[in-house]
Amino acid sequence: MAIVSEDPLSPCYDIKSADLSLVALLLKTTDVQAVSRALKHQMSESPDFFDQDPLVIDVSGLSLSTDETIDLSGLMAVLREYQLVPLAIKGAQAELLSLAKGLGLVDASDARIRRSMPVAEPVSATQAPENVPPVAQLPLGALVIDKPLRSGQQVYAKGRDLIVMTVVNAGAEVIADGHIHVYGTLRGKAIAGARGNTQAHIFAQVMEPELISIAGVYRTSENALPQNVLGKPAQVSLQSGPEGDKLLITPFKH
Repeated sequence: MAIVSEDPLSPCYDIKSADLSLVALLLKTTDVQAVSRALKHQMSESPDFFDQDPLVIDVSGLSLSTDETIDLSGLMAVLREYQLVPLAIKGAQAELLSLAKGLGLVDASDARIRRSMPVAEPVSATQAPENVPPVAQLPLGALVIDKPLRSGQQVYAKGRDLIVMTVVNAGAEVIADGHIHVYGTLRGKAIAGARGNTQAHIFAQVMEPELISIAGVYRTSENALPQNVLGKPAQVSLQSGPEGDKLLITPFKH
């Protein structure tokens, strides 16, 4: 759709439809301070995770009683503090929606929120399916790192895959919204599908991680990897089933 200024002497503007990539905050509490503490912890772990990202506040998961509300103004201030830009609200009832509009938020009740994964307890690897479906490529080219990553270093491939040509040492952290490929030893933390991409994978020539995670489902070194993948070429994927979501760690096939 395009609406063009009809006056040929004053072509001031065109109005066209546009797509905007948003993140959604699915609230599980009305405690704004708890949200602030959680965001502070996440930012301490991943300082560059948010970068002025436009955001939808989703309150549809809250069971608000008639006399219960949320400090929406305080929440928006917290979100802005942590590099998020609240633009809209989803799932708000009439009173809260009216308050939200007064604060400059738009009604996003019809917005579709993609499935995201809650952070889960470490899970055991299970037998991988023989035929893994092809994974869609992200639109941006992969971020390539050709130097070893030392303890304390962090790399985040926002909106794309991450390729590390050498070692990820213990204490280092690699994060990607897409896949992670390590063409060396993975000893640190690897977090793929950081924004909920359940189709993301982690690949390593030598799999010895402190932590692996896909779309929020993680496993730490406290839960030792099976001998058929520990220290060997292996891949990590996510499988959903009746009992929940599990990480599958499987050796490369020759």
